[in-house]
Amino acid sequence: MHTLSVSALNEQIKGLLETSFQQVLVEGELSRITFHNSGHIYFTLKDRDSVISAVMFRGNASRLKFRLEEGLKVVINAALTLYKPRGAYQLNCFSIEPSGQGALAFAYEQLKQRLMEKGYFSAEHKKPLPSFVKKIALITSATGAALQDMLHVANSRYRLVDIDVYDVLVQGEGSVEAVRNAIVVADAKGYDVLVVSRGGGSIEDLWTFNEESVAEAIFFAKTPIISAVGHEIDTLISDFVADVRAPTPSAAMEILLPDAKELIQTIDMMQGQFTQLLQQKIHTKRQELQHLLNSFEQHSFEKKLRQKQEEILQIKENFHQAIEFKFVTLQREKEMVSSRLSQTIDAKSTLAQNQLLNLKKMLESQNPKLKTKKGFAQLSQNGKVVDILSLEEETLFELQSDKVVVHAKVLKKENIV
Repeated sequence: MHTLSVSALNEQIKGLLETSFQQVLVEGELSRITFHNSGHIYFTLKDRDSVISAVMFRGNASRLKFRLEEGLKVVINAALTLYKPRGAYQLNCFSIEPSGQGALAFAYEQLKQRLMEKGYFSAEHKKPLPSFVKKIALITSATGAALQDMLHVANSRYRLVDIDVYDVLVQGEGSVEAVRNAIVVADAKGYDVLVVSRGGGSIEDLWTFNEESVAEAIFFAKTPIISAVGHEIDTLISDFVADVRAPTPSAAMEILLPDAKELIQTIDMMQGQFTQLLQQKIHTKRQELQHLLNSFEQHSFEKKLRQKQEEILQIKENFHQAIEFKFVTLQREKEMVSSRLSQTIDAKSTLAQNQLLNLKKMLESQNPKLKTKKGFAQLSQNGKVVDILSLEEETLFELQSDKVVVHAKVLKKENIV
């Protein structure tokens, strides 16, 4: 038997393996996945009883539509190769599909779940569309039917808008970078709204709008974005991330632009309502103004001054009337007093005269000179006529007649029974 070196043996095995297993389909579970800086992917494929090493080189790895995950069950299209220096064989993978479903569908669900967890679909991040747009950027293919549909709708509905078209590839190689770059550039130019759009097609045709870089460009844009990709039944990642999803490109323009005819009717109706409201407001304000004028007149300085002047005139008139009444009253009282005084004076004078006459008579009757009867004299004390009853014992008194005054003293006082 011919003796072989280890290298020779590995070389024969390598040739046999690689000739016999140039293309195989292997199903198993991914494990120990390593994404190398070079772009190569190293992993093992296993089932319940066995494992096998595998590698997917950078060129094939760049065409993967989904991300390899630990424990994911896949079907691999590969060739069996031997790494001669270690005598280890492995699978050289050409393509990988998720077991039981298509790669694109799985990649779609993977990205959708990942972006949802990052909050890309949250309502709190959605930017509102402006009520009336002035400038729109259409990011789409300049040769596609979608652009013509959108321009037709805009021309028929509302012409008072500026539309710029960013011509981009919407499918195939280079389309992802083209759409992403157009979003970034248009976002920096101050448009009111960006419309990312293309017509319908297969899932492969629409896949550009399921790429993560496009989704990130939409999410981080400061300008509101409408995603109008495909038909109503197509739902893309861009639809979830965008601020508004339009079922078709034409619907996007209908969402953005008002119908000029309806707008004119609305304006006419609003004008009528405004006129009616304005007239009502004017009427109300006139009433309020009249009320204020009346209130002002009631409380104005001039009115208060007039009221005070009238009050002063009334007070003066009342004062003059009171003075006149008082004067008349006093005049009457004066006349009455004068009359009564005259009567009183007359009465007093008459009375005084009568009293004087009486006094004269009394004086004359008491005048000693007039008293001629024998045995009668006037009794006085200290020049005053007194009653004999008032004299006490030892009291000095005078007896006076018309001719003589006798000074006497009471020696003894006796009562006559």
